[in-house]
Amino acid sequence: MFIASNWVVDNLNNALNTWNDKLAEIWNLITLSPDQFKDGVIWEVMTNIFNSLQAIALALLVLFFVVGLVRTCSSFTELKKPEHVFKSFIRFAIAKGLVTYGMELLLAIFKICHGVTNTIINSAHFASTNQTFLPLEIITAIENCSFLESIPLWLVTLLGSILVTVLSFIMIMTVYSRFFKIYMYTAISPLAFSTSAGESSDFVCKNFVKVYFSICLEGAIIVLACIIFSLLAGTPPVIDSSVSAVTMVWSYIGELVFNMLILVGTIRLADRVVKEMMGL
Repeated sequence: MFIASNWVVDNLNNALNTWNDKLAEIWNLITLSPDQFKDGVIWEVMTNIFNSLQAIALALLVLFFVVGLVRTCSSFTELKKPEHVFKSFIRFAIAKGLVTYGMELLLAIFKICHGVTNTIINSAHFASTNQTFLPLEIITAIENCSFLESIPLWLVTLLGSILVTVLSFIMIMTVYSRFFKIYMYTAISPLAFSTSAGESSDFVCKNFVKVYFSICLEGAIIVLACIIFSLLAGTPPVIDSSVSAVTMVWSYIGELVFNMLILVGTIRLADRVVKEMMGL
């Protein structure tokens, strides 16, 4: 058994361990609520920002309401009509309620989407994702290589390990960015809710709620992608023991990276998938 062969096996195992760790971390992150992430420290700060922006949002609410009246009513006579007065009163009251109780609305949306995610996990009977390991046949073939035969494996292993490691960090960064978006949307939401006071500006509030809903629902798409990948990883590729060790490793890494690329691509495009599915 050569040192070079041991290095090849260890390098591949280290890359796969990194992938497994990041996949398990994603699984844990998806099942957390914003107030549980990082012990709720970030959520507490975002809540304070939300409360501070409510005063500004209430001032903007009046401004949007007045601008909306001016743009929708061609004359003061129209405001004397009962239907216009009632409609304006209802719009202002709804806008005031959104600014005041917007946090409850956002939490309700998140809980609905979080419930969808948990239902998918329970229905699939997945407590965690399947681990990806280097098959024993490949380890044996590598360890049986001579020193000269191990040289081509260095390049193949180095390339494969770099690809797996890079994909691991891209995947986890995408999931972390989802939490960042949830926090930022929550903190700034009073300003978006204030636009609902004006008939000509309420489309901003509607779009805000739609986008926030799609961000929360991304968790369900990410879970589905992880489940599909875990099922693929649970069925290891067929190893042809008649070929050389280099061909065997290259074939295995190629199929593994292909499946990983599909998973990472699906996770990165989870927001687009949700918008296309829901027509947002």
